[in-house]
Amino acid sequence: MDEPRIKVYGSATEITIAANAAGLRDLAERLTGLADPELRGGYHEHLEGGINLEAGSISLILERYDKV
Repeated sequence: MDEPRIKVYGSATEITIAANAAGLRDLAERLTGLADPELRGGYHEHLEGGINLEAGSISLILERYDKV
């Protein structure tokens, strides 16, 4: 199986999250985890360029926010 590859880039008006199939599965698992009924609002994950994201990506925060 391929390594997850995720790149996040954007402008002032739109953000693009581009990923290979393994990267999309990785994001889906992270989002599913945030939806766990045991977690409360405010729980979040930071994804950083060169660490969880491809080099050159802007940082991404996935946050559970139950008041939306």
